[in-house]
Amino acid sequence: MDEIVETVRTMAAALAAAVLIQTVAFQPFTIPSASMEPGLIVGDYLVVSKFAYGWSRASLPFNPPLPSGRLFEHLPKRGDVVVFRRPSNPQETWIKRVIGLPGDTVSVSDGVVTVNGQALPQRALGPGLDLDQPGRPVEQVEERQADGRAYVTFDGGPEAGDDRPVQVVPPGQLFVMGDNRDNSLDSRWSGDIGVGLLPVSNLIGRAEVVVASWKPGAALWKPWTWINLRPGRLVRRIR
Repeated sequence: MDEIVETVRTMAAALAAAVLIQTVAFQPFTIPSASMEPGLIVGDYLVVSKFAYGWSRASLPFNPPLPSGRLFEHLPKRGDVVVFRRPSNPQETWIKRVIGLPGDTVSVSDGVVTVNGQALPQRALGPGLDLDQPGRPVEQVEERQADGRAYVTFDGGPEAGDDRPVQVVPPGQLFVMGDNRDNSLDSRWSGDIGVGLLPVSNLIGRAEVVVASWKPGAALWKPWTWINLRPGRLVRRIR
């Protein structure tokens, strides 16, 4: 009997420690869609730092009905890749890149993003491969933030999201976009379709590292698929 009690205590302590770590420090996240290609692809397993921007109720499991606001709040930097609770459905966890901060003006013209009157420099890199839709032709385009941070986006040609009028980001809100620009329902779209403007309080954390990536068909309940790893995507820093 004593052994059973000790085993239960050990398991409870381990579970409590795991919940504490995921609540306060780091949380795993799996990429569910192609909206962040080419940098992040379906099957990538990420680590998200929850202390990067402070803590809110969005940081907690199940998004409990606690008061709004953030403890030890820090705003993201432009270009950060963030994981957050979708404003129109907080049970859904999404991932996008921060383009505009509170007070910024953001517009999109012919696929070129302008922030505070300055177009983000772009450089064509040639054709790319959309793993989610291999038959869709896409071009790789390097985009560079004002601080010099660069990342690669996908351009699939003229699409509805290529043009958006100037919008002022209100206090406490963020403007976010997916890197797969023509396959991302983000802040260019209203909240009932995409993200809309993202409240800072909905942030879960900053995506830091791709730990591993599994090929299509792998699943937790299929142990024989656990070895179906993409070898080139082990421990990759997220740009």
